[in-house]
Amino acid sequence: MSNESSNSFENVSIIVGVSGSIAAYKAADLVSKLKQAGADVHVVMTRAAQELVGPMTFHSLSMNAVHTDLFPEGGSDKPYHIDLVDHADLMLIAPATANVIGKIAAGIGDEILSTTALAAYDMPMIFAPAMNVRMYQNPLVRRNIKTLEDSGFIQVEPEEGYLACGYIGKGRMAAVETILAVVERTLIETKGLERRYPKLH
Repeated sequence: MSNESSNSFENVSIIVGVSGSIAAYKAADLVSKLKQAGADVHVVMTRAAQELVGPMTFHSLSMNAVHTDLFPEGGSDKPYHIDLVDHADLMLIAPATANVIGKIAAGIGDEILSTTALAAYDMPMIFAPAMNVRMYQNPLVRRNIKTLEDSGFIQVEPEEGYLACGYIGKGRMAAVETILAVVERTLIETKGLERRYPKLH
């Protein structure tokens, strides 16, 4: 991103959902660059994602609390996923696994990321799939991706190349710069559009 383009991220609140793909390590760079560009970044992580990258990494990079559980120890005055959505401008899921894509496409919210995504339906939603090529080409996964796109989600298509599992094919999460460019373009295109539920800033 250039210095000029970074202005698109200033005073913008972005939820970054991280699910359980080895590409979760790229999400750390993504969060870092969004923060450097001026965005207020709030990370939500599935349990599988936490097996790959620790929440403290994202806490250090975003300088915000990282949300990992729908029912945090000690409770909360307000549901985390609703509070996050009330104050956000955009949600990005990167990496988006076949599991998370399928749950959201089916309207299932059984952990912090999927429930947040379901609550965020009236804001720009972007997802960057990351999975084995055999999974990405599975007709069921293709159907779920189409369902999200038909619902207004923007897919940042994965790249072709060597995958962590040893396969070569399409399924590697898009480059961080590619995802950032899509986020920036989406923010510019949707600036000023009214949400059904206004932000509570």
